[in-house]
Amino acid sequence: MNIEGSYNGYLVALSILIAVLASYSALMIAAKISSSKGTVKFFWVFAGALVMGSGVWSMHFIGMLAFHLHMEVKYDVGLTIVSMGASVISSFIAFYITAPQNINWYKIVSGGIIMGSGIVMMHYIGMEAMVMPAKLTYDKTIWILSVIIALAASFAALFMFLRFRTQSSASWLKAVSAIVMGFAICGMHYTGMKAAKFHSHTEMGAESPSVDLFLLYGVTVTVFLILFVTWTAMFFDRHVLEKMAFQDSITGLPNRNEMNRFFDTYSGHEKMGVLFLDLDQFKAINDTLGHHTGDLLVREVGLRLQEFVQKDLQAYRIGGDEFLIIIQHCDQDRAEKLAVQILESIKKVYRIEGNELYVTGSIGISLGTIQENDRSILLKTADTARYKAKSLGKNQYCVYKEEMGFHEVRKLELEKDLQRALEDQQFFIEYQPKWNVKTNSLWGFEALLRWKHPRMGIVSPNEFIPIAEETGFIIPLTRWTLEEACRQCKVWNTAGIAQSVSVNLSTRLFQTDHLIDWVQDALEKVGLEPCLLELEITESMVIYDIQDIVRQLQCLREMGIKVSMDDFGTGYSSIGLLDRLPIDTLKLDRLFTYDLDSPSKRAIIHAIVLMAEQLHLDVIAEGVEHEEHIAFLTQLGCFVMQGYYYGKPMKQDIIMTWVNQKQSAASSSDSNI
Repeated sequence: MNIEGSYNGYLVALSILIAVLASYSALMIAAKISSSKGTVKFFWVFAGALVMGSGVWSMHFIGMLAFHLHMEVKYDVGLTIVSMGASVISSFIAFYITAPQNINWYKIVSGGIIMGSGIVMMHYIGMEAMVMPAKLTYDKTIWILSVIIALAASFAALFMFLRFRTQSSASWLKAVSAIVMGFAICGMHYTGMKAAKFHSHTEMGAESPSVDLFLLYGVTVTVFLILFVTWTAMFFDRHVLEKMAFQDSITGLPNRNEMNRFFDTYSGHEKMGVLFLDLDQFKAINDTLGHHTGDLLVREVGLRLQEFVQKDLQAYRIGGDEFLIIIQHCDQDRAEKLAVQILESIKKVYRIEGNELYVTGSIGISLGTIQENDRSILLKTADTARYKAKSLGKNQYCVYKEEMGFHEVRKLELEKDLQRALEDQQFFIEYQPKWNVKTNSLWGFEALLRWKHPRMGIVSPNEFIPIAEETGFIIPLTRWTLEEACRQCKVWNTAGIAQSVSVNLSTRLFQTDHLIDWVQDALEKVGLEPCLLELEITESMVIYDIQDIVRQLQCLREMGIKVSMDDFGTGYSSIGLLDRLPIDTLKLDRLFTYDLDSPSKRAIIHAIVLMAEQLHLDVIAEGVEHEEHIAFLTQLGCFVMQGYYYGKPMKQDIIMTWVNQKQSAASSSDSNI
């Protein structure tokens, strides 16, 4: 005989409530899956699958308890556990497949089929777990309908999962979606129950419906415990860990991590504006008033930036005194107006612990879309524009233009090609003569490094030397220059031109503490006398570690090597250090050679020459290009000169011809006298 069952309305309502709560929790976890990476992402995928799978299973089990057959029904523990495993595992696989940001349609289809199959397996394995004095069969039409509903509910669940995974906050739409998902899942269950037919060969009495209260309470408590733990973890993550990880502790603004998360989750196609701001006088305040005052100043700046925050505008502190402002739906006019307002706000007086502080800011603006540009391009172009704003005098903003990026791109290319340039022998040396006017004879040569790039042609030393300094490549480059100059000087010496050669040194070589060994190796390798080598240092070099530099220079001079100070008068050292520095020569920068008809300029040069005489130092004037220069400098007591008048930098293969011509001209001049 067929047995008709009945439902406990309260338990049916409870099953629906659990399905809705589980759906809502899974949607909330979806945002965590999207914004997490690595092990944390795996954890949230597992948590979402556990909540979804156990929620569906619990709804099913309570729905089973709500159904009464007026007979004693027990449940096989093993099959019951297997049914739960099918629900959780299928949910995990489906969530894992669809977790990446960019997924194909077939992954969504695969995930929906897997989750739907898991729900069907869970339901019908759970039905098989029923131990009762009755036979169970199914109406095929309704059974097929239940499978279709399960698949539809699964696709709906994944669609909602993908729809809300970029939204971590609660919303009414998310709540409505959870209700829809909950009713869809319950619809599958109760459709499946409708398909079930119970047959008994014995006459059933009119037993009153009974409920296994222990199982009911156990399942209910377990479900709510899972939901409680999940919501507690999300609350802690959002309000404690997330605050620590994504909020700046000093200003309260979002930090660099939050900025990266914004770019990771942003899917808009409209143009956005990126404003890169930093404070102009911040380092001076930090150094004079201390880091505590600096932090208080940064906090005040953060508060002022908070006033500009809107729904589509957010400010971030990305480190030190640097801030980033991102504006969605932004054109150049809006970005420039905002920059003006921010600069006006920043420069107002700050009163911090009894100090009145005045600072300004520099802002670089970059405009573009995430689809057209990688985030790093937007940030880098904004940073490039910020440097341009500083160079314009600070307290200004600058909008990035393509020509600004040309210099940066070229710099990166040169930096990348430097190593290969040395290996491929793209560097060469030109030698510029130094002439003694008093004796009308050659004084020596300066080795000047040149780079012939295979694509860019001759690259100026003013361009590649600073890059080599920044990257540290200046060390092997100078060692190569030193060895080549010594080798060429030896060739000249053998040919009867006993002239010295000078090589410029970088501060980096002194910092290695291997300079003396490298110089000695270069001399020994070619067999050059130390007195024919001169090393040129810059005046600003001595601001780093004067004691150590003096020690190394003394060792070099004890070897017989000469030392000269290049570009004297343009650096940062004090004249009072000259008596401590072990040097032989001062080289006047070309800045002094220009405008020699100025009485004040001639007075400065004359004072330097007199000082050098007292210190027993030679003086060489650079940038000599006209006879008027020679006349003025000679009158002032400077007799050694270097410049285009006596010779431009020349390659080694024409040096001998030039020397012979100069010697012939000098001999002719002497004979005429």
